[in-house]
Amino acid sequence: MAIKIVMESSCDIPKERAERLGITVIPMKFTFPGGESYLDNVSMTHAEFYKKLENSEDIPVTSMVSPAEYEDVFREMTANGDSVIVVSLSSKLSGCYNSAVLARRDFENVYVVDSENACVGQSVLGEYRAKLAKNESDVKAVVKKLEKAKKRIRLLAVVDTLKYLKKGGRISSAAAFAGGLLGIKPVLTVDEGVIAVVGKARGAKAADNLLIKYIEDGNGIDETMPIYLGYSGSSRETLDNYIENSRHIYADVDSIPVITIGCVIGTHVGPGAFGLAYFEKEK
Repeated sequence: MAIKIVMESSCDIPKERAERLGITVIPMKFTFPGGESYLDNVSMTHAEFYKKLENSEDIPVTSMVSPAEYEDVFREMTANGDSVIVVSLSSKLSGCYNSAVLARRDFENVYVVDSENACVGQSVLGEYRAKLAKNESDVKAVVKKLEKAKKRIRLLAVVDTLKYLKKGGRISSAAAFAGGLLGIKPVLTVDEGVIAVVGKARGAKAADNLLIKYIEDGNGIDETMPIYLGYSGSSRETLDNYIENSRHIYADVDSIPVITIGCVIGTHVGPGAFGLAYFEKEK
């Protein structure tokens, strides 16, 4: 029997790539002020989302996938006796993981893995899982490998503007104003499932250098494992500048998948942000 894969749209894997990898993506909902609700990258594309976000005074609210929605997917996917592994958005960022755990109670062959990550960090684990599922027939062995591998995932992101972090209450108005005057670019990561600031740089080039230093000071990138790059908004200029400045740390940067960041993380970082996720080399 096959091992099937489910992820929420917070992973931001494009539809065509998800289909090629055999990943079923459940769209998450988000609601703008005024009660307008949309399905992530279904009833509103990422490009449309950022256009609306920039014209909205308040940021939208994202909704977790409900247990009933997971149950419908599980019922259909296990009908022929196949197994399902859900790699979920960090349980500390959303209720999706808990919803999936509740939904799986009536299914013996459904397993839920907390990615402890989001966006490109969730994507690399999903892609790794897809490759494992092709070569492994023991679903419990696959789950065990995922739980071990996720501890090596490193996500780094640079935010172009502090405006949306302020709107979301992540930083104060005073900090956003001062940071804007100084050209501060926060460098973010996901640490034990929670978004955290690992550094602040004055200007885009300094932010790029901070990302490079973070990678080089660690154990480096395991290039045998999936790597993802992502950007928010309508332009990938900031990402392209980072790629050009850091080509020396990648074996073949042109082969790395590039995705657009959707509503779950995009709501808080706004347009102009970029990030990468990779597996650190084993010690």
